[in-house]
Amino acid sequence: MFSFREVLYFDLYLKLELTHMLVVSIKTKTVSRNMVNIHIKKVTLNNINQLQKIGKQTFYETFSDGNTEENMTKYLDEGFSIEKLTTEISDNNAEFYFATLDEKVIGYLKLNFGQSQTELRDDKALEIERIYVLKDFHCKNIGQILYDKAIQVAKQKNADYVWLGVWEENLRAINFYKKNGFIEFDKHVFKLGNDEQTDIMMKLKLKD
Repeated sequence: MFSFREVLYFDLYLKLELTHMLVVSIKTKTVSRNMVNIHIKKVTLNNINQLQKIGKQTFYETFSDGNTEENMTKYLDEGFSIEKLTTEISDNNAEFYFATLDEKVIGYLKLNFGQSQTELRDDKALEIERIYVLKDFHCKNIGQILYDKAIQVAKQKNADYVWLGVWEENLRAINFYKKNGFIEFDKHVFKLGNDEQTDIMMKLKLKD
């Protein structure tokens, strides 16, 4: 037989467990419902201010801890100027895509083809130059959704392989691409401000 105190403790335990399960269920349903509202939208010149904003914010969130403020400011001013973005959006061999949630831009993707690739410039290749997601939306599958869009475009372009460069210290990104089947094949120098950094070049074959 259980004592009255043990019964009370057991009853309290069951209530706490049920409450926890209910909270988890509600959170899971909320996340799932939000994921349904994620839309991928091709960027045009009409979206250039949004692109500049998301570009600067996500780059700063990703790399500010490992770089000086001076180098970050220099790169952001030059790499995300309206003039540079206008040229890139207008390039027929480059495409930008937004990931939006309830019309709010929460991430973006940049793809390059042919001679617009930063290296290699193989007509049978596609370069993923950028996949960035706002820090508040990390671990919510947004990066994967943008990546899946990149692979969809690569297959539409009949590319033999997809490649990219990722900073050697960005282990989170390296692991993400490895999870998706990419392998390392080379290295190159990426200049951020006055700092020369090493990028790992990675490749995914789409055809044998």
